[in-house]
Amino acid sequence: MNTLPLPLDGITVVSVEQAVAAPFATRQLADLGARVIKVERPDGGDFARGYDTAARGLASHFVWCNRGKESLAVDLKDPRGLAVVRELVAGADVFVQNLAQGAAARLGLDAASLCAAHPRLVAVDISGYGAEGPYAHKRAYDMLVQCEAGLVSVTGTAEQPVKAGVPAADIAAAMYAFSGVLAALLRRATTGRGGPVEVSMLDALAEWMGHPLHQGMHGATPPPRTGLAHSVIAPYDAFATADGEQVLLSVQNDREWRRLAEQVLGRPELAEDPDFATNAARTANRERTDDAVARALAGLTGEEALAGL
Repeated sequence: MNTLPLPLDGITVVSVEQAVAAPFATRQLADLGARVIKVERPDGGDFARGYDTAARGLASHFVWCNRGKESLAVDLKDPRGLAVVRELVAGADVFVQNLAQGAAARLGLDAASLCAAHPRLVAVDISGYGAEGPYAHKRAYDMLVQCEAGLVSVTGTAEQPVKAGVPAADIAAAMYAFSGVLAALLRRATTGRGGPVEVSMLDALAEWMGHPLHQGMHGATPPPRTGLAHSVIAPYDAFATADGEQVLLSVQNDREWRRLAEQVLGRPELAEDPDFATNAARTANRERTDDAVARALAGLTGEEALAGL
């Protein structure tokens, strides 16, 4: 049995947060043992509480992002409420906020102001589009950021773009905020100083678009929308079996292709054929590759295919 304390035991986090990005970041800090004090509006709290009632009467997004926290309702427009939050921050190790752009600065709760007042504090600003630039004051919604970062351009079918089924932009921002806090706390352990952490949803999700970005920058055709298929790997799709089941295949390298050809498809010659021997060749001949796999799996039941795999 592990008797070690959790990694963030003794760390206090104060977070003025709503929706997904900041709450998911601080929930992970709570999972690692931090005490997280969630500051909410007095008129209904975090608006994510109202998304649905699926989780035993509570909103599924809210339950997902807010376990392990304490909650405090504070009116930040009231000087008395703001004073309460300032007092909490003075005793905290980490402060996180994802208010509308400019709101935290007007309250004196932006990262730069707080770090100047509390040098050991790690202060996190999470925004949609960053503190500067033409989009800085735009409202940021996950679907919009998925479009603007380019994720939707490579997701879906040739006929229909789709967004990811989970809030990818929020999750990306949360993960970078979470890792930023951990890095800043590690630095504080050696220097004695905290510092600001700034994360935007657009920057975070744009980082996830690295491989299509490099393809475009270096003259290649940007990856098309291919449904379950992969733009540069083959075979990589769902294939029907004789009993109507579907088997999803993702062959990542040529060794796997050889084993698939020999042990599942029953066509070892495909591993030697120059039209199929390498991933580059299989991708160039995707239609023939997929046809060979489809024909072989159509003669097997789903159970037989899985046994071979």
